[in-house]
Amino acid sequence: MSNYYDIDDILTEEEFVPVVYQKAINGVKIDESTEKGYVEQGSKTELPFWLARELHMRQAVSISVPACFNQKTRLEIQADAACVDLRSRCQYFYEFGCKLAPLCDKTIGLLLSYAFRIRYKEVLHKAHSTAFAAASKFLTLLTKEETYLYEAAQSSMAAFKKWRTGGPRLQRASILGRKRKPAE
Repeated sequence: MSNYYDIDDILTEEEFVPVVYQKAINGVKIDESTEKGYVEQGSKTELPFWLARELHMRQAVSISVPACFNQKTRLEIQADAACVDLRSRCQYFYEFGCKLAPLCDKTIGLLLSYAFRIRYKEVLHKAHSTAFAAASKFLTLLTKEETYLYEAAQSSMAAFKKWRTGGPRLQRASILGRKRKPAE
């Protein structure tokens, strides 16, 4: 439970996924507008991922691929992954995909790998070479994970520039300044 208090992990698990009920379930309402206190087998709805995963493990529902990983998204990523607005589809695209893939569609893993490889290069390139005005538009397309990468790349570039322009290149370790005790 290392991610118990991780806000990003909590928000990832709040993403909704489409499910189909494999069993009829009593004492549950999908829609408040109905009077039925049960869900019929074959009913479709969307549930938060954390709940859908638990019901899937109990073989009560099957999870379908959400829109953020559908065929349209896959085609857009294959055409030009760097220009796809993944944030509007799923803020935690990669983390959510990693959690979802084993439960509904193993090919999501290939999609994530391909998208990340292409977009990673673009994120680093923009972080090291883009002016702030252009970067702000680019940042609106990035997922949370990619935004963290972008900020880390900018921070490392700033540290490198600071090192390069000033300060001593090599520093003597404090331990080297001490004299040894003579051997007896």
